[in-house]
Amino acid sequence: MKSLTENIHLDFRSGIPIYTQIVEQVKQQVISGELKPGDQLPTVRALALELRVNFNTVARAYRLLDEASIISTQQGRGTFILEIPPPERTDKLRRQALEALTRDYLHEARRIGCNSNEISKAIKEQIENDKSIEKK
Repeated sequence: MKSLTENIHLDFRSGIPIYTQIVEQVKQQVISGELKPGDQLPTVRALALELRVNFNTVARAYRLLDEASIISTQQGRGTFILEIPPPERTDKLRRQALEALTRDYLHEARRIGCNSNEISKAIKEQIENDKSIEKK
């Protein structure tokens, strides 16, 4: 398995809080199967050092992931990905991850000056391109 930090890409200029980026990317890795139940995560300190962010930022992300029942921190043992959640919970996580990706996309599109029509057209074109690739 790749290191968790190899799969976390933080954008310090996006306006999205770093702890939120960490939470969303861990969720995405759980949904995609990159992180599996029982996988151990780095300690808060280790992840903060590797990502070059404040300890409290990672602690907040871990706390939110723990509250969402995605991870469990066991005193003296470490932090682990919990068992695969039931389908309705997985669907909710997928929906939340999609919403986060959409917010990020819209934020970046607006940042570069795109209007709603341009954004909508670009999404529709990408969906059509994706459909044609799937058929091959």
